[in-house]
Amino acid sequence: MAIHQTYAYGEFKLRHGQPFPFGATPVPGGINFSIYSNHATAATLVLYHKGEPEPFAEIPFVREFRMGNVVSMVVLGLDYADLEYGYRVDGPYDPPAGHRFDPNQVLLDPYAKSMGGRDVWGAPLPDHGSYPYRGQIITNEFDWEGDRPLEIPAEDLIIYEMHVRGFTKHSSSPVPPEQRGTFAGLQAQIPYLKELGVNCVELMPIFEFDELDNPRHSPITGQPLFNYWGYSTLAFYAPKTGYAVTGAPVPELKALVKELHRNGIEVILDVVFNHTAEGNEHGPTISFRGLDNKTYYMLTPEGHYLNFSGCGNTLNCNHPVVRIFVLDCLRYWASEYHIDGFRFDLASILGRDPNGAPLANPPLLETLAYDPILANCKLVAEAWDAGGLYQVGSFPNYDRWGEWNGKYRDDTRRFLKGQCRIGEMAQRLQGSPDLYAKAGRSVDSSVNFITAHDGFTLADLVSYNEKHNEANAEENRDGDNHNESWNCGAEGVTSDPHILALRRRQMRNAIVILMMSQGVPMLLMGDEVGRSQNGNNNTYCHDSELNWLDWNLLKTNAAFFRFVKHCIAFRNQHPVLRNREYFQHQDYLNVGYPDISWHGMTADEPDWEDEECRTLAFMLCGKYAKREAQPDDFIYVAMNMHWEPHGFELPQLPTGMNWHIFANTTMPSPEDIWEPGDEPLLLEQSWIMLGERSVVVLVGR
Repeated sequence: MAIHQTYAYGEFKLRHGQPFPFGATPVPGGINFSIYSNHATAATLVLYHKGEPEPFAEIPFVREFRMGNVVSMVVLGLDYADLEYGYRVDGPYDPPAGHRFDPNQVLLDPYAKSMGGRDVWGAPLPDHGSYPYRGQIITNEFDWEGDRPLEIPAEDLIIYEMHVRGFTKHSSSPVPPEQRGTFAGLQAQIPYLKELGVNCVELMPIFEFDELDNPRHSPITGQPLFNYWGYSTLAFYAPKTGYAVTGAPVPELKALVKELHRNGIEVILDVVFNHTAEGNEHGPTISFRGLDNKTYYMLTPEGHYLNFSGCGNTLNCNHPVVRIFVLDCLRYWASEYHIDGFRFDLASILGRDPNGAPLANPPLLETLAYDPILANCKLVAEAWDAGGLYQVGSFPNYDRWGEWNGKYRDDTRRFLKGQCRIGEMAQRLQGSPDLYAKAGRSVDSSVNFITAHDGFTLADLVSYNEKHNEANAEENRDGDNHNESWNCGAEGVTSDPHILALRRRQMRNAIVILMMSQGVPMLLMGDEVGRSQNGNNNTYCHDSELNWLDWNLLKTNAAFFRFVKHCIAFRNQHPVLRNREYFQHQDYLNVGYPDISWHGMTADEPDWEDEECRTLAFMLCGKYAKREAQPDDFIYVAMNMHWEPHGFELPQLPTGMNWHIFANTTMPSPEDIWEPGDEPLLLEQSWIMLGERSVVVLVGR
């Protein structure tokens, strides 16, 4: 007796499908296909052999296969390994009413776990007519060997923001040529990440995107420009095939994650749920637009696309169906790929209602915060969007969300130039309690960064006053004009030894301040070796040496790499730099010292009221490092951002303890920094001279 009723359509045998999960799922004897559309009147499954331009079958979903607004069916006897699929979806074509159905267009399944069409990075699109991007079907067979997400406490993270291709694509990369620019290439360079000391990589978008989706050409070389960064998603469940050596990205990415975890390194994905690659009404119909445009996108009353992303459209993230889509997607990446966390691009969009107004209690953000599967995933918001909604310090967080702290970036850059009030800088050094403590948020809410992919590199931050984006073919109009950079006396490349020395010192100042700050530090790929983008602060379109990490810099700038590496090791060695709670500025343990004390050139006398003051120091008492069985050392950090040297009176240590020198950025290498644990005794224990624009770090033990 048959358990399931079987239907026939030509040579195919069909049966009722399961509405959940959405997408294409292998089941015993066949494949279950399930899609949602609220306004469609009909849908057809379109089947292709891999690489073939024309389908070998088109199977309509009959009325019996509908449940609510979902159609599903099982097609028996299909070979998923040789299969690509899509959908034709019929319904009203009425743009003013929000509908753009077109049954002549084959659509990509939004739940496709793999996508064909972009198999080789930079290769022309296959001649597949109107359906170049095709859904493919995978199994989840992979031997994880007991791997699980690492769940490193957020305050212990050292994040390294990186581009998978850019990390190893350069000809100087030490990985085999066939692995350059791939997941496998990144995996081969895990020892480098270990040596540097980072314990978390934040990968710029690895969901499927079309790197050829850029119509411009370089005004300098005449060569085509790219969608290099990948902030234009095609398939949210599919890893980028162009990042795979074998053309099989799923096992390669899983192998990468497993090996990173084996080496104590977490993986955060930079995810883009604020818009899609379909653009505005002039863009292509790829998936959502043809499935249910009115549901998936924010629209004006006239049917035009609201554009809070700056990329043509805005996903309607707080619609219940779209909210489920985002939640399903993140659950999939967390469970199937063991991803440790997610950084959300232009995350303020995720808190807007269907008309674009900010919500006080955004359903999507709340859902993600309380989801049981994502309970231990890091959730980090880029707390602004292109529509002017800036929420740093006020992003709806539900005690779960961290933020890219844009105010830390801006205030620290101004401080390095000698233009930030020391009271504001003191807040940033403490994890920005002025932004987060009032709302009951913890220190790890603040992801501190001075540079990121979007903007100047560290080397360019100290070498250019203005952006130089002419190579982007947008007449230098693109990119942020608000950089708070300083060229130290000459714009760009120079041979002046004094300017070069000042730039190197400013770079050391930036790194040591970042690593001495409470909160979660984030380092940009290549900053540890002084990578430059020639003053371009928006390199989204360059698949070239402008974006690739030049591994020769590891030798050229070995002294700076050593400095960064030791700063990271010092932070990892001292839990007092990685507090879970904010400082109370009191001696609440009755040990004779407060948890943090502030100083100026005179001990215990910071010049808070002097708006022109460019000197600041603080001391951390290691007895307040509560997580360790033994108390930590005392740490003293003095910063002189003045253009003249100044002497600093040192605070007195407990009897029997002495100050040791860890870092002095005014000194030449190797005396600029010492191996953590081997810091030499400071000869003069009562005061120290800081050179112009320099930072000193002392250890009291």
